[in-house]
Amino acid sequence: MEFPHLNLRAVIFDVYGTLLEVGPPPPDADARWQRLFRDLLHIEPRLSRLDFSAATSKVIARHHEAARARAIPWPEVHWPSVVAEVVPELSRLSRHDQDEFLFRQMQAGHTTRMTTEAAATLRWLHERRILLGIASNAQAYTLRELAEALAAHSLRMELFEPQLCFWSFEHGFGKPDPHAFQILAARLAALAISARQTLMVGDRLDNDTKPAEAHGWRAWGLGPQADGDWARLRATLRGTQPKAPP
Repeated sequence: MEFPHLNLRAVIFDVYGTLLEVGPPPPDADARWQRLFRDLLHIEPRLSRLDFSAATSKVIARHHEAARARAIPWPEVHWPSVVAEVVPELSRLSRHDQDEFLFRQMQAGHTTRMTTEAAATLRWLHERRILLGIASNAQAYTLRELAEALAAHSLRMELFEPQLCFWSFEHGFGKPDPHAFQILAARLAALAISARQTLMVGDRLDNDTKPAEAHGWRAWGLGPQADGDWARLRATLRGTQPKAPP
C-alpha cells in the first residue's frame, strides 16, 4: 500500500477556495456584462452588474427562507431559476444558450484558477490509484469552471469518480448538511472504502473538515492557519514533513 500509515483509498475535495482559487471580477467585468446581453439576448441590460447581484441576492434569500421553513437547514438554490426571476428573457433561450449565459454571467463576477501545486497533487494521487471525488456547494457552471481550470494543466474531469461527486445544485441542499457527507459515505461503502480510508480536503472548518471528521473521515484543512498547503499535504501523505525553511 502506498500510504500504510493512512491506508488511504479515496480523497474528496472541496472546489471553491480549495481546487479553485477565487479572485475578484476581471478588469473588463462591466464590458463583459454589456456584451453578454447583446450577444445572447440582443438587448441592453436593464440592470447594472451590481444591481443584478443585489436583485439575485434578494431572490436567493426568499428561496432559502422557504426551504428552511420546510426543515432544510442548508438549502441550495437552482441558479437558472433565480436568474430567470431577475432576467425573464433568459427563458427564451435554448438550453445551450442559457448555460452559456449563466457561465459568462459568472465569469463577469469573479475569476477562478487552479494553482500548479493543486494540479500536481491531483496528478500525484491519481498516479497512485487513489480515487478522487468532490463535495462542493456548487452550480452547474462550476463543472465548466473546474473543467477549464483542469485543462490549463492538461488534466480532465475524468480524474474524479462520478459516484464520488456531490454537487449541491443536484440535491437542493449543501454542506455542511450531514446528509451531503452521508450520501458520499454510502457510495464509498459500496466501493468497500471505509471512513478511515477517506480524506476530505477543504479550506473551511465549518463546511469541510469538521463535518467530514464527524463522519469518521480524516481531514486536511488548506491554509497557513490550518494543516498546511498542497506541498505539505503531499509530504504528509508520503509519511514525511517538508523541512522547515532556515
